[in-house]
Amino acid sequence: MAIGTIGTGLDIPTLVAQLVAKEREPQENQINSAGTAASAKLSALATLTSGMTNLQTTLASLIKNADKPSFKASTITDSNFTASIDTSEGAASASAGTHQVEVKSLAQGQKLSSGAFAKDTVIGDGTLTIAYGDKTLDVTINADSKLSDIAAAINKAAGGKVVSASVITADDGQHLMLSAVDTGLSGAVKITASGGNGGLAALTYDGTAGSPMTQTVEPKDAVVVVDGFTRTSSSNTISDIVPGVNLTLTKAGTEAGKTQTLTITRDNTAVKTDMAAFVAAYNAMNSALKSTSAYNATSKTAAALTGDAMVRGLQQQLRSQFSSNINGLKDMGVTMAADGSLTLDSGKMETAIGKDPDAVSRLFGKDGAIGKPMDTLIKSNLDKETGTLTQRTNSLNKQIKDLESRLDALDARMEKVSDRYTKQFTAMETLVTQMQTTSDSLTQALAKKTSS
Repeated sequence: MAIGTIGTGLDIPTLVAQLVAKEREPQENQINSAGTAASAKLSALATLTSGMTNLQTTLASLIKNADKPSFKASTITDSNFTASIDTSEGAASASAGTHQVEVKSLAQGQKLSSGAFAKDTVIGDGTLTIAYGDKTLDVTINADSKLSDIAAAINKAAGGKVVSASVITADDGQHLMLSAVDTGLSGAVKITASGGNGGLAALTYDGTAGSPMTQTVEPKDAVVVVDGFTRTSSSNTISDIVPGVNLTLTKAGTEAGKTQTLTITRDNTAVKTDMAAFVAAYNAMNSALKSTSAYNATSKTAAALTGDAMVRGLQQQLRSQFSSNINGLKDMGVTMAADGSLTLDSGKMETAIGKDPDAVSRLFGKDGAIGKPMDTLIKSNLDKETGTLTQRTNSLNKQIKDLESRLDALDARMEKVSDRYTKQFTAMETLVTQMQTTSDSLTQALAKKTSS
């Protein structure tokens, strides 16, 4: 007969479960309550860390553009050149001003043409040597090569450098065309032939009018005059005559001595965009600090970090960065409301930079009155080893793991309690059953004795 169906008639499993649950409840509630609070704080810290990281990112961009202002280049309509600011690594810094530019000539690449050959004529074999500057390129031409085979061999050997070869079919026959890859005199080539059956001699050029190949386009250097200074270049793009500016020559002037104006002006687009992003990030951080530490007096509900000294300290530190520079910020178009939020007037900022180009750098540059201490403050909170937010987050994660371990330990203890209660009630049930059996036996014996 199963336990719980004889003796006292108690439902031992249910009774044990109720007793264990009652004993478990206060300890489990305490652990869960601590875990809920820790998780809420961890979530709030994650919000603050995210906000601080975003603030750091926007500040870094603002510092960079505050210390290294941007410029833009503009030219007149139908100018003989275009201009752009050189943003490459190591490029010189541009500066505001105007320059007078005269494009005298454009650089052009050399073109050579062979005489006419009947289609599919076998030219010859041997080696074509293409000389350029102080270097040479040897091209092996196989026997029975036609113009198309020679052009293919040259292109393969050149690999996109020095010259490119093609075959042009005209009314008088086929011509081998060679085009110098580089413009200017430095890109010009000469061609000699050696070995083979001598047929390649028809494809040579020594730089004179009597050469077998004809120069159809003469190589020329570009010549430009900037503010009275003449510059000759093998390329139509010149990057070092106007500091920090790339000039691309597009056509030669038709009137000698006539100049066109290049204007370099400060471009505040990037720094204004960065300032707007920084203000937005700061306001988001300010809101996050308030929401994670708020207290609702009506519902008497506290936020996860209400009364937290770290939050109060961070609020004060952030606001102090601006309150100590309030006049400079106001001149820059940045104002702070009573709740600590910032407002940016982009128009006023543009005007302020126009009057004082270094104003942004003095406030938000690497060594600026706000940029430097703000950067230090953010790093002190986000540092992976010593950051305040980092250490607080690590502490809460450890606390949550400890609470999880306590729950595991509680589970183990309650299993032992359950086993103990089950054994005790089982022993009691067995004893009661034995007593019932003894009682029944005595009752039967007395009944027999009485009847006899």
